[in-house]
Amino acid sequence: MYLPTPQDLRERRTELGLTQAELADRADVSQPLIARIEGGDVDPRLSTLRRIVEALDEAEGDVVRARSLMHEDLVTVSPDDAVRDAVDRMQDAGFSQLPVLTNGVPVGSISESDVVHAGDDAGSLAVRDVMSESFPTVSPDATLEEVSSLLDHYKAVMVTEDGETVGIITQADVAARVS
Repeated sequence: MYLPTPQDLRERRTELGLTQAELADRADVSQPLIARIEGGDVDPRLSTLRRIVEALDEAEGDVVRARSLMHEDLVTVSPDDAVRDAVDRMQDAGFSQLPVLTNGVPVGSISESDVVHAGDDAGSLAVRDVMSESFPTVSPDATLEEVSSLLDHYKAVMVTEDGETVGIITQADVAARVS
């Protein structure tokens, strides 16, 4: 049987964004007891430790992760593709922007706005000539709060795992989840 150390409990609580008082309420123990356990000052009874771990497990289930928000079916372009082809893909998919990937790694983004600002002959250019910076990346374990914070500044967030792009999240995805 695995028993978490005081440091394990503290790290898990902080990763979940819980205060000691919130964890204490969820586990039906006192906040000072949580503080003493996390500080290593007291060894809790097994039944108390079980209630704390169950409260952490329950709180983890409440956390929305990027993996549950992302779209795995990506519509992408490469830097070598013609802008004309990128525009066709955007129109076919009903998107206003696309990630630009090289070997599964985000290297930029292209939007309708990028194309418009590139001028009349943009269609014959390569995507690399008109693309903007890449969307930020997060891991599949990133929280809704982390993703939302990035979406305040970017049009999309790429989800990567082991250096490979596995999904994309837009503001519409977050709005659909919270509504």
